[in-house]
Amino acid sequence: MQRRWFLGKRVIAALLFCFVLLLYRQACRSQSQTRSRSPAGEDAFEALLQQHERRYLQHSRNLTRRISQLKAELQRSAVELEEQNQSELEEFLQKQLRRAEIFTGERLPNEFAVLPFETFTLRQVYQLESGLARLPVESLIGQERRNELNGALEAALHLLNAPQLRDSQQRRVYSPQHFYEGIFRTERDKGTLYDLTFRENSVPDFRRLVFFRPFAPLMKVKEELMDASQILINIIVPLADTVDAFRQFMQHFSDTCIRQDGRTHLTVVLFGSEKMHEVKGIVDGMSRRMKYRNVTLIRLNEAFSRGRGLDVGARAWKRSNVLLFFCDVNIRFSAEFLNSCRMNTEPGQKVFYPVMFSLYNPEVIYGQHIPSAEDQLVIRKDFGFWKDFDFGTTCQYRSDFINTGGFVKGGATEDVHLYRKFLHSSLMVVRAPSRDLFHVWHPTVCHAHLSTEMFKLCLQDKALNQASHSQLGQIIFHQQINNHLHKYKQHNIKS
Repeated sequence: MQRRWFLGKRVIAALLFCFVLLLYRQACRSQSQTRSRSPAGEDAFEALLQQHERRYLQHSRNLTRRISQLKAELQRSAVELEEQNQSELEEFLQKQLRRAEIFTGERLPNEFAVLPFETFTLRQVYQLESGLARLPVESLIGQERRNELNGALEAALHLLNAPQLRDSQQRRVYSPQHFYEGIFRTERDKGTLYDLTFRENSVPDFRRLVFFRPFAPLMKVKEELMDASQILINIIVPLADTVDAFRQFMQHFSDTCIRQDGRTHLTVVLFGSEKMHEVKGIVDGMSRRMKYRNVTLIRLNEAFSRGRGLDVGARAWKRSNVLLFFCDVNIRFSAEFLNSCRMNTEPGQKVFYPVMFSLYNPEVIYGQHIPSAEDQLVIRKDFGFWKDFDFGTTCQYRSDFINTGGFVKGGATEDVHLYRKFLHSSLMVVRAPSRDLFHVWHPTVCHAHLSTEMFKLCLQDKALNQASHSQLGQIIFHQQINNHLHKYKQHNIKS
């Protein structure tokens, strides 16, 4: 029994040994087969990579050869073009250079004929003719002006740092930080002159370079014959309760516009009903006197909103596309301005935003001898200023106004929003001063219910429209001026 158990144990051990040996042989055979198959797979993959590499190298060589051919053709064309136009270009540049005031001064009739320069640094531009709506110093924010001045600065640095024949190891290397100051001036028929100065911190001397950028020859891009006699202008005037101002506006309108230009239609949008009878009487009287029937009177029983009135007046026109002129009762214009309105607008192409000349308080300007309303329409520094921060007076076709969405109710910024929408559109915005468009002075009322900030802004606007800086200074220092005159008279009497 014991012997049989021992024999069974030996048989089990032998079977286990055979099973392990069988597994070992199977593993060895799998590794050998893997080794035998691996080189063949790697060779196929490597052959495929080489095939792709040859294909890409051939494509690259073809592209390189084509680029070389194109560069050669471009160089030949440039040389031919340069040879053809070199003489004409040099002649033009020399002519512009001789005409410009660079090497010698130009004789001028008086000090008012001097064209001033503008001074600039890396970050700011200092200007004399800044206007009341702009600062005497401005940052280089505008893309066009920054690119223009940076172009001149880069050209100067390129010349300063170019290798010279007698270069030494201690030759100075200039950077934009060494730019000290520059001046530039643009003569409209000659070009732009740049005078740039550089200096290192540790040396007392300056390096000065003068550049001149002449204009290219004049090129005609468009020629057309425009018949302005067929263009009707719909003048839209929103009106609150300023009946006296409206009466003066209608008097000017009938004397200057109806007599000289009959291609107009007047749309008056009246807010409220208290003054409706008076306004209608003024309109009817003018219509009978001038035999003028092109008038539309719209009444809105709601609080006054200039943008709302203009929007209603523009949308009330149901006939063919018409040229709109957004106006106010305190604006005076002539028949010449209406022609400018027609010339500077085109449906789907251009809108006109004229800059009007805003007149000062006539009581401050003229004192007791105030001339007639028509004689006050004079453009002079002491009489008013270009109101270049106002965007409410504009000429545009009704289709363009409707397509941009018209006015969006937003208080005092409605005009600016409409202007910005045109700037963001594909239409060309013509912004220019108009010598036949005036804003007549009228009292500005700053109500006590306004917030402190709005009340201060109202007072600032009121002061801006009163008189020029020098005239306001005479008012402020009136007592000191009288004291000086009194002492001066006493001195003359004693002597």
